Amino acid sequence: MGRVARAPLQGAGFLYRAGQENSHFTLPMLNGAFGDQLAARNDSRAIQMSFRRYNADVPVADLRLMPLPNGQGRKTVVFLHGLMGDEIIWQTGRGSDDLRFGPRLQRELGVQCLYVRYNSGLHISENGRLLHQLLTELVATFPSAVGELALVGHSMGGLVIRSAGHYAALALSNAEAGPKPGAPVSVDLHSEPAPTGLPADWLALLRDVFLLGVPNDGSFLEQNSHFTSLVLRKINLWPTRFISGLIDKRSNGIKDLRHARLVDEDWQNPHADDLLPPRTVVPPLPGVHYHVLAGSLLKTASSVLHDYFGDGLVGAGSAVGRVFRDAAPPPDVFITTRLYPKLSHGTLLSNPEVYQYLHETLHPPAQKT
Repeated sequence: MGRVARAPLQGAGFLYRAGQENSHFTLPMLNGAFGDQLAARNDSRAIQMSFRRYNADVPVADLRLMPLPNGQGRKTVVFLHGLMGDEIIWQTGRGSDDLRFGPRLQRELGVQCLYVRYNSGLHISENGRLLHQLLTELVATFPSAVGELALVGHSMGGLVIRSAGHYAALALSNAEAGPKPGAPVSVDLHSEPAPTGLPADWLALLRDVFLLGVPNDGSFLEQNSHFTSLVLRKINLWPTRFISGLIDKRSNGIKDLRHARLVDEDWQNPHADDLLPPRTVVPPLPGVHYHVLAGSLLKTASSVLHDYFGDGLVGAGSAVGRVFRDAAPPPDVFITTRLYPKLSHGTLLSNPEVYQYLHETLHPPAQKT
């Protein structure tokens, strides 16, 4: 009888402790759902893209990165979370002793790990351009401290990385070509100006891109949401219009996941809301090794369910991505694909086999046996 009487109190205590332990997710979840609307209103709760340390934003200059004792730059690994996530998912799990990929790589390999937090409710291309600017500022501020660069993205974070690479390559191409006489100057009022100097110099340092559970061909969940909203709107009754309107309140970042829109032109297109909208192909960057790591709830990859449902949130077919399955890729494109059976979307961030792959790939060449 005593145990029965105490059960509600114990349950309430457990829920309270769980809520306290995961309270850091509250703001990222709000931004993932409505972050574009918060940013449009200049709401103080709108997350600004920044490097993070000690649960706080850190200006690039305050990172105080140092080169190796011999003066060479350190291998630098930058982590990007997914939709409604934050940097803590790369650092700790359940309990302070459960160290995840970032701290372990830094401790075991001596690489310097940096963590980015961003407003996942913004358009993916908006975050891509902001990441390009942030990385440009990083290598401009610490030219001797940042050596080879590796980017690790989970889910939407991988799409932001690919978008940043696109805009970095575009900026480099424009800088080499120079401005055309009489061409209009484009000004983005919603972002900070890029640092002076070569606009895409971080690309010269980029060696590896790790894409963990990234919906490179889009998310089946968002595709279903869009289709449901479209059907309800077509029925054109007050209840269906109301429900459709509620569904359409989801953020621009979520909407971009439908077909993995990585550039501004795709969501600005007047046909962007069509069932089969136009989509710009963003190819892999030359000279960069892409590591496409996908999970699957099933034991085998020889199933249609595997391709569609994958890790439960991202289909394995989408994670592998058409752009990474070219039968005859250019000679300067390097792609490695790994499938991890019986892994869900979230457990990709703590799986020992996934960590071992990162560890072996990022191991400094001079120390390999």
